[in-house]
Formats: sequence, structure tokens, C-alpha cells
Amino acid sequence: ALSAPNDVLVLFNEVATAPATSPQTAIWHFGWHVTDTRASLETYQARPDVTLLPLYTTDDGGSVLISSDTWPSTGPTPGLTRAQIAEARARGTQPTRKGGFGYLRGPDDALVEYAGNYPAERFNHVHMFQDDPFCAQLWYQEHLNAPVFAGRTSRTPLTAATCKVARGADRSWPALDREGMFRSPSAAVVFGDVALPWYMRQGDRPLASSRGHVYDHVALSVPDLDAWIAKLRRERVTFLEEPYKLGATRAVMIEGPSREALELVEVA
Repeated sequence: ALSAPNDVLVLFNEVATAPATSPQTAIWHFGWHVTDTRASLETYQARPDVTLLPLYTTDDGGSVLISSDTWPSTGPTPGLTRAQIAEARARGTQPTRKGGFGYLRGPDDALVEYAGNYPAERFNHVHMFQDDPFCAQLWYQEHLNAPVFAGRTSRTPLTAATCKVARGADRSWPALDREGMFRSPSAAVVFGDVALPWYMRQGDRPLASSRGHVYDHVALSVPDLDAWIAKLRRERVTFLEEPYKLGATRAVMIEGPSREALELVEVA
């Protein structure tokens, strides 16, 4: 296990064969805050055991290693559409070359994001995909009492009957895929100081279960596991595993709105 400065644990289980990385599940990658993105990049470049991943700046194929080395985003969600890139080019917009985000490939092809420039190094987020982002946000609010992450929700109130929103028509860059990625609609919740932001799934196929994949599940601590189990049963949430021992405590595994496994761990 690794312990982050903000009391987040990253746990590893040894397996006989390499864990799956496809088909795509709801869990995309985790994000780490750094104080200086460019200094971190230089450190990673000097290490032969680190593989840095290119961020494509257009579907023409240009790429950078840090998002701040291309045209800056203009809104709360990263990226520019093809039309916005054309406008940036016409205006002569220059990269800021400060902060930004980049990606590296971890063990077993795990995707890790580093982003800066922030006051301290820490575990920041678990970036996800959802079949229906706003419906997922309502699910986390209802069943896990999750606060909405500021600025990442629908501009109009949504209900379970109206939360399904069509995927945006435009892809944006920079992106890990040359053809860009869909970043609209997006939503997010937050637990403590760790955010769970998400975009709509990139393809038409529903997301696969996260169990057995390199990112198997996300765990949340709760003070009274029995009370949570009773609440979730009343709400007809799907249980993947009944209560079990986890070290000196207990846990239970449930399934989220896009088949992500969520572990609730009892903490006194």
C-alpha cells in the first residue's frame, strides 16, 4: 500500500496474471497534485522506469507532454474543440507553459495523471466515466450523501426522470487519443478533499464492471457499517459482496451506477 499525505491509501493486491485494462470501466485513472508540473516532468524524463504519454493537440497528430504547452482551455472543463482551436490559432494565443496536467503509464498499464501547480503534493481525484453523468451524480448524492463538486453539475435542476443528457457532439483536445475526447456532459462529486469527476463514456457500449481490472474499486470510510448496509438495502442498491473482514475492521462492496465497485470500510 501507498499512503498519500492527505490520508488516502492506494492498495495493491498481487495477482497471478496481469489485470485487465479493457474493455473500459467507469474508473479511468487517479490524479496526483504536484507543486511544479514542469519540474515533475523533468524528474520523470530522467527516470528510465517511467513512461510518459503524449497528449495530442489536434487530430492532425501534434502532441505535447504537458497540457500547458498547447492552447489554454477557456472554461472549467479542460480542452478546446476544433472550432475553438481555430479561433486560438487565428488570435495567436500562446501556451501558458505553467501548471497543467500530463499522464504517465504506471505498473500493469495503470494510467496516472499529475497536475499542477498546487500548494502541496497529494492524492487529488479519481477520474471516471459514467453511462449518464448527471444520473450518476444524483445516485451518489442519494445513496452515499456525496456533495456535488463546485461548478460540475447541470445548470438546470435535474431529476431521475430528466437526468439523461445526450453526449456532446464535439471532441476536444489535448487528449490521450489522437481523435480527441468527449468532455460534455461532465459532472462530479467530492468526498473530503478527494474529487470524483467524470465524463460521459466515450463509446456507445455500456461500461464494463471494474472488478478484476487494474483499477478494481474505490473505497470510502464510514463510521457505522451496519447502519449504512440497512440504508443501502432499503434503497435497493446492488451488493457485490456481503460484509467481510478487512484487517481489523469490516467492509462491504456495492455497485455504482455504471458498474463501478465501491467498498465501504468501517472506521471507528
